[in-house]
Formats: sequence, structure tokens, C-alpha cells
Amino acid sequence: MATRFTKMHGLGNDFVVLDMRGSTLPFDVARIRAMADRHTGIGFDQLLVIEPARNAAHLAAYSIRNADGSFAEQCGNGARCIGAWLHRAGALAIGDEAKLESPAGIIDMHLLDATTVAVEMGEPEFEPLRIPFEAPAPADTYPLDVDGERVDVAAVSMGNPHAVLEVDDVADTRVDRLGPRITMHPRFPRGANAGFAQVLDDRVIRLRVHERGAGWTLACGSGACAAVAALHRLGRVGDDVRVELPGGVLSIAWHGPGHALWMTGPAAFSFEGEWLGSGPKRP
Repeated sequence: MATRFTKMHGLGNDFVVLDMRGSTLPFDVARIRAMADRHTGIGFDQLLVIEPARNAAHLAAYSIRNADGSFAEQCGNGARCIGAWLHRAGALAIGDEAKLESPAGIIDMHLLDATTVAVEMGEPEFEPLRIPFEAPAPADTYPLDVDGERVDVAAVSMGNPHAVLEVDDVADTRVDRLGPRITMHPRFPRGANAGFAQVLDDRVIRLRVHERGAGWTLACGSGACAAVAALHRLGRVGDDVRVELPGGVLSIAWHGPGHALWMTGPAAFSFEGEWLGSGPKRP
């Protein structure tokens, strides 16, 4: 059976969006991996599935699957793409605000124009048990043993777990080696997105993120939020920060504990099509 889809991206972090508000479709791991294959499938970092809202006061719900078939709790770039998709579908007008049901909870969204979306990502969570992260007590940073090397990381959840490491240069080859290892470090029981942040000044950082289930991506919205939250807590950045990712720029605003964090950035449409179910089956 052919499946209609929309291909989108937020700063190069790419998605397939499926509208499942009026139908159902089984999503086993093999099917998702076949769709995600960049040679024989559609190709994507994450699959975004739009579903009916469970609360009538909310516009829609959505779920997220990584390219390897695993579930994800949150995706900032994906949330913006869903907002732009709902606008094109006639469900959200420019200037409107709406609430969406994400896997991590309710998020607020403000459509600034047809392809620029501000998303309220909630308040960053630093309590280790809630991230989850194994630590004897809360701290600003934690020593982490990575293949015999000690690195200091901040641990934070934006609805999904993140490890944030400040580096002198995001282009350092050491980053390429550490990323996959931190992502699957045993002290993060559910894995983590590993973010490497280079602070240029208190208003601008550069960032690279190795994502659980997707690997290195051109941009990670929740990773940008986590990096700014962690660096803000350490006094390294201010309340409004420009985050330069390989795929482009996000604006992150956080005024500290007791306040929600907002992310603003673009969402782009690439193409639409039908998935016919061809491609290799992955174990």
C-alpha cells in the first residue's frame, strides 16, 4: 500500500512527515529503517507522525521515530516542521499560537511566518534521575570516563537526554571520536544526544551534535536548547543566544530557572511523494 509523505528539514536536520490523523499504519523497525535508507528509501534523520490530539484544546499530537527505528521523546527541529506542515494544511494561521502533544509533553508553538516557527520547549531539567543520568548527586558538570579519557559534561533533559561538552573548536577531530561514545555511554541508561559547544562570546556559540539513533546531524534543535541551558547555568552565555550549527542558525532564549526555554528557527519543505514499500529489509 502506498503511503503519502512530506519530506522536510530544519537547517538540514531532515524528516519524513506522515499524516496519520485519519488512518493507521503499522510501523515496525524494519519498515522505518527501509524508509530511512538514503540509497533505497526516502532518507531521513527522524520520522514525524502527526496524530489526533487526545485533548480537544490541542491542535494535534505527534510521535517521533529515529532512523534506526527507535523512539525519540523530543525533536526541536521536527516540532518546527510540524508547525509549518500544519500551516500548509490549513490548520494553523500565521501569527497563531497552538498547543501540540509531543512525546515529552505539551508544547506551545507560535507561527511567525510560513516557514519560521517559535517553539516553547519547556524548562530544562538538570536532576540526574529525571534525565536520566547516573550520578551520586546533582552538579553543574560531571566527570565522564570515555575509553580511558576523562571529559567533563553537563547533563540536561529537554524532554530527551543530552550530554553537553564545551570544546575549544567543534572542528577538532577529537569531537568526531567522542560523539558516538558519549551518545551510548552506560551512565545514560537511555542514551543521550552528545553536544559539543564552542563559546564565541556570551551571545554566540557553535555547536555539533551526535544524536541517538541518527548519528551526526546538520542541526539538532533540542541539542541547541540543551547546550544553551547548560552553558547559561555555568555563566558562560546570556539569556539570548545565537547557535551556529553546520546546517544554519537557531535563536535560543532562556531566562533561567522558573522560565520556559524558547527556540526560534526555520522549517523548509523539500518534496512530497508516495512510499511504495520497496527497499531492503533491515534486521
